[in-house]
Amino acid sequence: MSEPRAIVVLIGAPGAGKTRTGKRLARALGVALVDTDRLVVDEHGPIADIFEKYGESHFRDLERAAVARALREPAVVTLGGGAVLDGDTQADLSGLRVVQLTVSPEAVERRIAGGKRPLVKDGIGAWTRLVEARQPIYDRLAGLTLDTSRAPLDAIAQRIADWLERPTS
Repeated sequence: MSEPRAIVVLIGAPGAGKTRTGKRLARALGVALVDTDRLVVDEHGPIADIFEKYGESHFRDLERAAVARALREPAVVTLGGGAVLDGDTQADLSGLRVVQLTVSPEAVERRIAGGKRPLVKDGIGAWTRLVEARQPIYDRLAGLTLDTSRAPLDAIAQRIADWLERPTS
C-alpha cells in the first residue's frame, strides 16, 4: 500500500493568494488544508523573526522539513513562495498535481504592504526581482497556471477543482 500524498499543491509568488485559494479549494473538495508556512510558524514562531534571528538558510531548512511532512498528507497543500527553490522539494513535487498561482505587480502591491514577508519588505521592486528569479522553477513544476490578479478566489478554486477531475496524462 502506498503512503498518502497531497491531492494538489499550490505554488507561486508571495501574495499570489495560495493560502486563501487553498482554503476555498480544500473546503470545496472536503479535505484538509496544510499550509507549510503555517506549520513553520506554529512550531518555530513568526517567519520574520526566524529570518532576523537565524537567517534565510535556517528558515529554508525548517521549511523543507515542513514541506516533506505536508506532501504526505491527503490534503490541499500550499507552499511558501520560496519552498520550490529546494531541489528535494522539486523532486517531491514530481508526479503530484501542482498549480501555480500568479499575480500582477499592480495587484500584489497592496497584498504585500505591511512588511510581514521578509524577502519583499522593500516593496514591489524586491517582489518583482524575486518572482523573476523563481519564475522558471514555478513554470517547470506547474501543470496548471492561473492568474489571481482579478478573478475571484472562489472561481480560481473551482477551476482547480475542475482540473483535478480530469485524468492525468
